[in-house]
Amino acid sequence: MPGCWSWTHGTGCTWTRRRCWTRSGPSSARTEGAVQHAPCSDEQFSLPPGADPSRRSILAPVAVRARPPAALTRKRKHPNRSTAMSLTETAVSDRFRDLADRLTGRVVTPADPDWDVERLGWNLAADQRPEAVVVPADASDIAVVVGFARDLGLRVVPQGTGHLAAPLGDLSGAVLLHTSRLREVEVDVAAAQVRAGAGVLWGEVTSALAPHGLAALAGSSPDVGVAGYLLGGGYSWMARERGLGCSAVTAIDVVTADGRQRHVTADTEPDLFWALRGGGGNTAIVTALTFGVFPVVTVYAGMLLYPIARAGEVLRAYEEWTRDLTEAATTCVRLLHVPPLPDLPDFLRGQAFVGVDGAIDLPEAEAAAVLEPLRALGPAIDTFGDLAAAQLGLVHMDPPQPVPAIGDGLILDDLPEAAIEALLAAAGPEAQTALLAIDLRHLGGAAGRPAEHGGAVDHLPGRFLVYAVGMLPDPALAPVLEAEVAGLRAALEPWASGRDYSNFREAAVPPSRFYDTATLERLRAIKQAYDPERVIRTAHELD
Repeated sequence: MPGCWSWTHGTGCTWTRRRCWTRSGPSSARTEGAVQHAPCSDEQFSLPPGADPSRRSILAPVAVRARPPAALTRKRKHPNRSTAMSLTETAVSDRFRDLADRLTGRVVTPADPDWDVERLGWNLAADQRPEAVVVPADASDIAVVVGFARDLGLRVVPQGTGHLAAPLGDLSGAVLLHTSRLREVEVDVAAAQVRAGAGVLWGEVTSALAPHGLAALAGSSPDVGVAGYLLGGGYSWMARERGLGCSAVTAIDVVTADGRQRHVTADTEPDLFWALRGGGGNTAIVTALTFGVFPVVTVYAGMLLYPIARAGEVLRAYEEWTRDLTEAATTCVRLLHVPPLPDLPDFLRGQAFVGVDGAIDLPEAEAAAVLEPLRALGPAIDTFGDLAAAQLGLVHMDPPQPVPAIGDGLILDDLPEAAIEALLAAAGPEAQTALLAIDLRHLGGAAGRPAEHGGAVDHLPGRFLVYAVGMLPDPALAPVLEAEVAGLRAALEPWASGRDYSNFREAAVPPSRFYDTATLERLRAIKQAYDPERVIRTAHELD
């Protein structure tokens, strides 16, 4: 898109919209060789003195003194907190100042001018209010923070970007550990491996690999963090051909709850290595991951868009097309309702579509033949063609800026006519919906088979991975969006697999939704062995 809209928290009950133009350009602090962002049109964004510049690259459009609306806050342990801190709070603040003296990185508390930047995640609707935010410079800093939090009875919540911030609640009683400064990317061409720090974004990895003709099992958005994506599983545009991203991980550098730095592999610590690949980071704080890559220069990829009036026809054709589809194709069908934003092109602004996007890892002629049944329907827009592997992150048109959003997902075993009708009722041509999109990503293939020597999540059972999301331009819409998302889940429940994909669940749910009984019992045993005091907390816990 030629531009984007972002939202900043207002001091009252509304969000402030800010228009930010994008332009193609050389490497930026955000993603090398990808899209970089020009200053917002209403005011130049700047951080206060001493603020961490790496956080600017994550939260550039967020106003420094913004405060999330009360409508989106959750009940806190200290509901009567005021500007004047209590004696107890003052003592705790003094302890955090002592912590800051022991670190190379930064400690940010509510008294700091950039507090309202540092505490936010990618999903701006999540009102994170931890006791403090720490931006560590390295693994040694993290080890110090873990010991500090354990001694004070606080929990530590590692977060790279905050895409999955919603299930965490307000984070009272916790230290938010932003890993955004751990941004090293090391490419070993001979070994066909990459080592990426816990704060690295997928766009940075794909840009680093491109000059070598290599690709990774990257997320569909270049702004998704490598660590969180791989710890939860990792469903890429090559998942049906090559399996889940976490199965490509060969080594993980961590800090455990006892403050020890460890290099974890299948040989050194097999239980911890198994748990981290799909267990969501519950058992240790990741500082870097090493994973395999493969030679790919271009992929046949893109999007087909049809008018929303043809949604039923396209959904039925897509369901039939995917029944015997080659594993070289990983695709998604989408119901899209584009907001009427003034800086969007006329053909998109305020329009609704049904679309199919994805990648087919075959030579151009063979890939075109695979796509032909959907092309024969006569899309209004067709962008499929050979695309540089490093540009696959642009196919799905995920927002390039942090936004407030409400979403949730589930996995379907099948997509019969009744399920299609439920989708049409929710976001079809006659629907009056606040949802931006309902995605159905095609599962199966290598992603549907247990990987050899896989981890806690070694495949995703089911046929389609569903995710519904709506943007929140006004917090008053939150109940409406929550009801629509919950209603869609309920309508599709008859065909649900009973297992969910943790990276696409944005509600706090029992861990049995993600793991079978044997896997969950093993994960809990490993958690008890490595973190008996429950110092480390993640979006989806095991207890």
